Amino acid sequence: MSVLDSEHSTAARSVLVLSAAALAVTDLSVKAALVQTLGHDSHDTDFGLFTVRVAYDTGAGFGPLSWLPPGALVLGAVALVAVLAALLVRAAPRLRKPALLGAALLLGGALGNLVDLLDGDGVVDYLHTGWLPSSNLAGVFVVTGAGLLVLGTVRGAVREGQ
Repeated sequence: MSVLDSEHSTAARSVLVLSAAALAVTDLSVKAALVQTLGHDSHDTDFGLFTVRVAYDTGAGFGPLSWLPPGALVLGAVALVAVLAALLVRAAPRLRKPALLGAALLLGGALGNLVDLLDGDGVVDYLHTGWLPSSNLAGVFVVTGAGLLVLGTVRGAVREGQ
């Protein structure tokens, strides 16, 4: 590995980790501001396309695991995010810019919801559409990031195969 390759690898990993951390902080700041402003049991604030209302998801990703003890859910989430982070950090130097952006969004959203889960109250959800499960900014990051990661990776593979 040349010095330039090593510098590129370090830079790509740094961009991923710092961007993911900034996105997680942004998500957690929005959640904290909404809980402080609207309270734990807020009323609906309608914005047309979506409604803002503070609610808590105690069952990981729209509630299907709410039957699990909180400790098991936290341990599972920690393990999942740790594996995801390790895989994305390792892959970062090989990712093209759209896929790297997707990786940062995915990891940042996962970290935001993981930190939020640690207090035992569940993940704060506040975006309600009526036609999609309730979510938050971290959920938007995860879904958008996964899409960009897949599209950026597939697009990069197609270009390399030409």
